[in-house]
Amino acid sequence: MEALNKARVETNLILSDWGKKTIALETDYRVEDVIEMADCYYDLNNLGAAVSSGSFRHQGMVIAPCSMKTLAGIATGMENNLIIRAAGVTLKEQRKLILLPRETPLTAIHLENMLKLARIGVTMMPPVPALYNKPATIEQIINHTVARVLDHLQIENELTTRWGE
Repeated sequence: MEALNKARVETNLILSDWGKKTIALETDYRVEDVIEMADCYYDLNNLGAAVSSGSFRHQGMVIAPCSMKTLAGIATGMENNLIIRAAGVTLKEQRKLILLPRETPLTAIHLENMLKLARIGVTMMPPVPALYNKPATIEQIINHTVARVLDHLQIENELTTRWGE
């Protein structure tokens, strides 16, 4: 959210219950702080939100982190919450959809769902640390992943050292 704000990109945020817990458990942010960073925040159960419509214009959608439950919902078209509905709309409108699944190890079911989505153009981007840039901090590892996501959305950034620099 910070990188998108810095790039002056309009942001729309949907948080699952586990997304909120992940923020609390794994970051120094409060959920309220993350919500405040967004231009628009939508409740997970609001299937009538603007982002659930094909007429809503956007550059792309990122689900980070993406649970295997959400990934499976997208793969099967089970649009039972706003994250999955918005992802489905993103696909039908042929816009960029980037998922950052971080489960490990992966089952054959996980891999089949990822393959199914990759075959229809979804970008699978597990947040695997790049070591060629010799990150010294967790922040540098995170910034590299964020930079890669922004690159795929065609958003200029200087968050990481690129190969050969």
